[in-house]
Amino acid sequence: MNSTIELLAPRYDIAWYPWAVQYFFMIALSYATLWLAAPALVLGKKAWLPTARLALLACVTTTLVAPVALLADLHQPLRFWHFYAYATESSWMSIGSLILPLYVVSVLALTWLAWRPALHDNREASGISGFVARRLAFGTSATPRALVVLVGLVALLLSSGIMLYTGAELAIVKARPLWHTMWLPPMLVATGFIAAAGLLLVLNRVSGVRKHATNMQMLKVLLAACAIAGLMALTWLLDGINANIGSVTAALESVRHSPSWRDTALWGLISGVLLLAVVLWMLTRRGEQQRSLLCWAWLVGLFAIHMGWMFRWVVLMDVQTVARHSAGFHHYGIPAGSAGLLGIIGTFGLWLAAVLVIELFIPWRHATQGGHAPANPVTDSDHAAVKGAAHHG
Repeated sequence: MNSTIELLAPRYDIAWYPWAVQYFFMIALSYATLWLAAPALVLGKKAWLPTARLALLACVTTTLVAPVALLADLHQPLRFWHFYAYATESSWMSIGSLILPLYVVSVLALTWLAWRPALHDNREASGISGFVARRLAFGTSATPRALVVLVGLVALLLSSGIMLYTGAELAIVKARPLWHTMWLPPMLVATGFIAAAGLLLVLNRVSGVRKHATNMQMLKVLLAACAIAGLMALTWLLDGINANIGSVTAALESVRHSPSWRDTALWGLISGVLLLAVVLWMLTRRGEQQRSLLCWAWLVGLFAIHMGWMFRWVVLMDVQTVARHSAGFHHYGIPAGSAGLLGIIGTFGLWLAAVLVIELFIPWRHATQGGHAPANPVTDSDHAAVKGAAHHG
């Protein structure tokens, strides 16, 4: 007797919306810019101070915006308390719900300590700027350098926890072979530093600071991060081909059977090689030729930001279009509403609003990153660098 069994493979909606891409992108910018501010904040390297000012501005603003995107991705934001009421020690999301608030508090505390001397110097300013400075300075006592270092180390430690949990919560998912690889967490970190260095190149230009040293430092960070990311990608591919690792097999199958995945792979390869080549070329120039080229470093920064964001889009969104219970790929079109295009634009708009508020009311350009600020913290060279930009106090 012959019988036929029909199997129906239902298609499930995607679990993570573009809000997740925004969270993973913003939180990566947050921890990467924190580490880029560390040479001045923790180690006291004065040559890194202009970069640290920009990095701390980027760090605190992305730290404030990232949890907003995360709450939006919960579909029902008010249910965030479930993480605490029903904590699960084996869940990386549950672990992350404990690390993230501590990290946010540590970044805010570090930022306040670093900006407090500049707030002291701005107390006598007229208008809202002086009012804000008097309220936020909390007295006239000195800001201990040791306290800045201590809080900075705590923030760096917690940021390492953020790096670990954001990568692990993807890599632990066995149902998605493209996620289930030990190479994904460090790759997220490397591309985070690529985007962070790019953001500082852009901020260095648009803020009016325009420090040559900052451009050079960030191009070197870009060079190192691109080289590390490329090495990890190559090692992942070769390791997977030799050992038949599931993530590599799934990636090769996707590229073989999907034109859009082939285009994505080609884009990633060309973009990575192009960015590495351009950065290396700019760094190897000398004299006036290099200075003239560095005037366009912000364009390299925009491209680096694009790479960091697109990597997360491919990992989080495109991977979800790979069918799990049947062959083929599902189409995903970005909706125009808050769960799609509007949410993406709104997140960047919220970040820009945070930057503008700080620019209006906080003298971050004069920050000495802890300790006593000098009576006149802006030198003649600094005045020339920020000519045309807003001054506080």
